[in-house]
Amino acid sequence: MMMANLQFFCLLVCSLAIIKTGCAKDNWVEKTIVKNAISKGAVCLDGSPPAYHFQSGFGEGVENWIVQLSGGGWCTNVTDCLDRTRSIYVGSTNIMGPWKFEGLFSINKSENPDFYNWNKVFVRYCDGGAFTGDVEYVDPATNLHFRGARIFEAVMDELLAKGLKNAKNALLAGTSAGGYPTMLYCDHFRSLLPKSKRVKCFADAGHFIHAKNPKQARGFEEVYNALVTLQGSAKALPKACTSKMNPVLCFFPENILQHTKTPIFIAMSAYDFFQVNKTLGHDIFNCIFSRTCTSSQNKTLREFRSEFLTTLPKPHNPKLKGVFIDSFVHHSAIQWRWTIQSGLVVNNVSSPEAFADWYFDRKYWYVIDEKDLPTIPK
Repeated sequence: MMMANLQFFCLLVCSLAIIKTGCAKDNWVEKTIVKNAISKGAVCLDGSPPAYHFQSGFGEGVENWIVQLSGGGWCTNVTDCLDRTRSIYVGSTNIMGPWKFEGLFSINKSENPDFYNWNKVFVRYCDGGAFTGDVEYVDPATNLHFRGARIFEAVMDELLAKGLKNAKNALLAGTSAGGYPTMLYCDHFRSLLPKSKRVKCFADAGHFIHAKNPKQARGFEEVYNALVTLQGSAKALPKACTSKMNPVLCFFPENILQHTKTPIFIAMSAYDFFQVNKTLGHDIFNCIFSRTCTSSQNKTLREFRSEFLTTLPKPHNPKLKGVFIDSFVHHSAIQWRWTIQSGLVVNNVSSPEAFADWYFDRKYWYVIDEKDLPTIPK
């Protein structure tokens, strides 16, 4: 069931991408297999080597780098993880094809004026544990490997040798399940680039909160508990957090971001449809799209929005932690809604413009949409 949902989600977002881009010239980039990864034990669920898609920068962007950690849910048991190894999106690089670069990865200057000519790296997600797992033992009955933390290190090693170490400006970004490791490894990423002028991080649609209501909290708690027990993820989590609370709770951004010293930008919908479905349930998820929410359901949505906002970094220092929170019903914007033409607009500023201003120190945005009920974007 979990794999079927994942495949449906991938088809949905890919369809939306086609609708948004119309007949524009596609920019498909072939995968690059990480060299020497297998010898380091840095492998995907099925033991295949990790991979990424790389496009060289040009012009004034040759010394600037974007590295994005892709998302795609998690696998929380052996059956789910085995299913993922047969997916063309996650789990095995043996069957992954090229990836389409668009949005923040677009090479079209009119669409992506601040980052169009940068070196761009899209890291494939093949470990099912948000780049956090590290278990040495491999059960011969399943041949499943849980090595996401090693994958992150192996990819960084190769990119540093490829030129990342000489970056003038660098950005670590992540979407959905890739958002958490972006927060987790943000300071580490900065430490790898001591000579770089500007290094920042960007978490897109990955701020999944720990709801106070036990029933609402159960969905994400079950996922993260599985990562700790199945994938050995606790070793990768911040000791500043795990020394104070259960490691499962250290997967929630509100418990780790206060320790992050490197500037980071959080972009997400207060009504992110993945989070709403996981936390509030199918009935509320469905009523939003059918526009049939009752007054009681709207009350639940408003209360959840208020709770979500309290978990965000406080607005007193947006230079260190910038924020763009909209009220549109969507999940992830960095690729499919991240151009000057398609960016979501809140308070007369679009998400791509707010982020670019923040990144280049032009203006430190902290944007919260005042709409207290979800809006379906056009």
